[in-house]
Amino acid sequence: MQIVINNLLSGAAKAKGTAAVIDVFRACSTACYAVAAGATRIIPVDSVEQALALKDAHPDFLLMGERGCIKPDGFDFGNSPTEIKDVDLSGKTVIHATSAGTRGLLAAMDSAEDVLALSFVNLSATGAYLVARMPEIVTLTAMGRAGETPAPEDKLCAMYLKNELEGVPNVMEAIRHFLRNTPSAEIFFGDTAVVPETDFDLCLKLDAFDFVLRARRAPEGFVELTPMGPGKGRP
Repeated sequence: MQIVINNLLSGAAKAKGTAAVIDVFRACSTACYAVAAGATRIIPVDSVEQALALKDAHPDFLLMGERGCIKPDGFDFGNSPTEIKDVDLSGKTVIHATSAGTRGLLAAMDSAEDVLALSFVNLSATGAYLVARMPEIVTLTAMGRAGETPAPEDKLCAMYLKNELEGVPNVMEAIRHFLRNTPSAEIFFGDTAVVPETDFDLCLKLDAFDFVLRARRAPEGFVELTPMGPGKGRP
């Protein structure tokens, strides 16, 4: 298994083999919490406009996402684990529009053979999926801010999984402490906070879930994320 680390939206568009798209703060984490809350599938889309149009076509679908970290007008939920984790989403389809993660998933679908959504919260499950299938190439894609600027949390998640697959020790507590003092954490804390502070810890809850989120083409034509694994319970 050759493990390659790509970066940003451009890297997602060049992903080969099995691609794990990483957006720790917060798209891939939030998607996992939505599935744990009962959602049967997540539909990643590129834009708010596409999300709203899909909602018009399917009024029973729910809208979740952000632009500039803020919930767009007309959406049911923001891109927030705190906001979504205690909602009953049993049997629901959730449309998900974010600045980086959902766009990266769609970009990777055009180049990779298999596409997964990865965060710390489902890291070991994703690692087990890869070990079981042993693809020739694994592309870990750290999406960064808006898919345009590197972000340490996504790079560290990529390195953590790479280390796990190669038998190199990791120290999650050191990662949490480091990230608390990076610009990425400014959206959660103090005067610069624009999202729930509790999202920080929820996004860094290592192995909160034992399922993989795998992207595929739905019969309706759009891409959907669905869970694979033994359990989807709340952490």
